[in-house]
Amino acid sequence: MKLFNILSVVFALCLSTSLSAQKVLPSVNVKDLKGKTVNIQDYATNGKITVISFWATWCSPCKKELDAIADIYPDWQEEYGAEVIAITIDNARAMAKVPGMVETKQWEYVILSDVNQDLQRALNFQSVPQTFLLDQNGNIVYTHTGYVSGDEYELEDKIKALARK
Repeated sequence: MKLFNILSVVFALCLSTSLSAQKVLPSVNVKDLKGKTVNIQDYATNGKITVISFWATWCSPCKKELDAIADIYPDWQEEYGAEVIAITIDNARAMAKVPGMVETKQWEYVILSDVNQDLQRALNFQSVPQTFLLDQNGNIVYTHTGYVSGDEYELEDKIKALARK
């Protein structure tokens, strides 16, 4: 009986530890559009609620998501102090299209590039669009794959909840 009680306590402690553990954004280098290397952790530790959206020039749902967020992003910045980081996973050849597309679409986001998919691998996802929401401490508190019109409002609800904390 004592062994059972000890194992129960150990199991409960392990379970509570795994449930309370937050997933933290890994320390991985990416590049800005000027080719400067930056560590993604710099954006995780800035004290802001941060949305990280992975996208590609060939991905229609990605562009629709970023266009939809662009319409309400100024409100997110003003009301919640939120920041959006859009990270392209385009390969080196397709990267030539990125600056022009960003300018044409007038996306006011920080645009970064994960050409070698190092960050994508570290976060262990396969398809885009892929969205991560970080709290003010840099913990990943929400993830979402794909895009359907209206997803940006669900994301805003999550941002609003974080801003209240």
